[in-house]
Amino acid sequence: MENKYITVAYKLYAVTDGKKELLEEAPAEHPFQFISGLGYTLDRFEKEITPLAKGDDFCFTIPCAEAYGERNEDNVRQVPKKMFCDPDGNFDSENIFEGNIIMLNDSEGNRFYANVGEITEDKVVLDLNHPHAGKDLTFEGKVIEMRDATNKEVEDILKAMSGEGCGGGCEGCGSGCGSHGEDDGCCGGGCGHCH
Repeated sequence: MENKYITVAYKLYAVTDGKKELLEEAPAEHPFQFISGLGYTLDRFEKEITPLAKGDDFCFTIPCAEAYGERNEDNVRQVPKKMFCDPDGNFDSENIFEGNIIMLNDSEGNRFYANVGEITEDKVVLDLNHPHAGKDLTFEGKVIEMRDATNKEVEDILKAMSGEGCGGGCEGCGSGCGSHGEDDGCCGGGCGHCH
């Protein structure tokens, strides 16, 4: 399968109890860009977009099971607040605040994302669920660019995905995170957007 360089503008909605909630937007001025066939986006997102052509409009829903799965309350953890303090005991309130998405490392050096929840006197609640877990996701938008990807573009994206840099202009999801893969804890769709 050949790799396609694809640029889309879209609005992402979750529908809960018949009500549509706007979760994210990638306007034409700052579209989402990806290369197909590299595992950079959700499989279902790519399957819906790749058959389209430049200029095509789209509207599709990815069921929760094919997006980020159900929420797992076992993935909500309380950790000691001192984990986020410098050697002098000063808490990192610049990065650790409710609603922010932070990058953490496990004991084996694997990187993952967590959403900061309640902060108490001695604990910080971290939610390791993807922010869109438990939601069916509806994408509405337009294909801005669809062409064969160059070898350099493929190389740049692979470097970004391996952590050697970010080729997609990381804009973060919510309050901030960088490059993500489908199985990471955050955006799952590459630099900047949730797909």
